[in-house]
Amino acid sequence: MPRLFTGVEIPTDVAFELELMKGGIWGARWIDRDSYHITLRFIGDIDDGLAREIAAELDAVSAKPFTLRLKGIGAFGGNKPHSLYASVAESPELRRLQSTHERICQMLGLPPEQRKFTPHVTLARLRDTTLDHVHRFIAAHSLFASRFFEVDRFVLFSSRPSRGGGPYAVEEAYALGAAF
Repeated sequence: MPRLFTGVEIPTDVAFELELMKGGIWGARWIDRDSYHITLRFIGDIDDGLAREIAAELDAVSAKPFTLRLKGIGAFGGNKPHSLYASVAESPELRRLQSTHERICQMLGLPPEQRKFTPHVTLARLRDTTLDHVHRFIAAHSLFASRFFEVDRFVLFSSRPSRGGGPYAVEEAYALGAAF
């Protein structure tokens, strides 16, 4: 039973920039550079038949390539932060692509995603970290902005069940712009 999700990969040079921020927070478990991505739709543990159906439907997605930029640093969890992330600058194209993935999953019988789509790249999982350390990290990196990069494909990832995710494998890659 594969654990699947769709996402956008982060270019190697942008991933390197993110990796340079590692450190300075006790209790942070930093994500490996190879695992950086923007999740579009978490699918979860599903049977092989449904996985094949999803892969086939994703193959029919039609969208043009677009550019993205990572901009800013934040934390999820409010007063008890559990994750540090790099934000994604607003992108209507990314939102449309995510919404298409959501529709496909629901059409094939998966329940709607309960969380609001907040595009981001997870940098670290936090445990027993003080709010002060998190605020200092965010302040120190508040001006972070990557270069603009082209998104010319999305991928279907699989992961092994584990705490914090990863390592991730690309099961299928889907080129954007093929139908245009």
